[in-house]
Amino acid sequence: MPHHEIEDDLRHSFSAFPDGSPGQGLLLLRVTVGLPLVYWGIAGLTALGFSAIPEFAAAVAGILLIGGLYTAAAGAAIVLAEASMVFSAAFGYHAEPWPHIFLAALSASVAMLGPGAWSVDARRFGRKVFEIGESRGRHT
Repeated sequence: MPHHEIEDDLRHSFSAFPDGSPGQGLLLLRVTVGLPLVYWGIAGLTALGFSAIPEFAAAVAGILLIGGLYTAAAGAAIVLAEASMVFSAAFGYHAEPWPHIFLAALSASVAMLGPGAWSVDARRFGRKVFEIGESRGRHT
């Protein structure tokens, strides 16, 4: 997919990249969701080895989410990874499924709300400033 098509998709995915208090709230939400995913992914990888691939995938997506890079895709990846941990018999070692369900719901929310102004996505695809100066060739 060409780069300009990705930019168009991201611009249309989010109505705005809010700044101020809403943007700071989205940053707080991204960090609050991403940090436990990174922690659990690293802990799972060291304790369980490569059988913890969904945890590691969620950790990588958590890093993307914290930075606000490909936020919608990262949120969707987290939802899939957390759902696989809840519903898969291979991950029966989790005593309580609710933290994973909670993180999946928050990740879906972030994916739908967008990254906010304090993100890499906003810097790459977000607001543009156009300065309108004198027009060339027209004299009115």
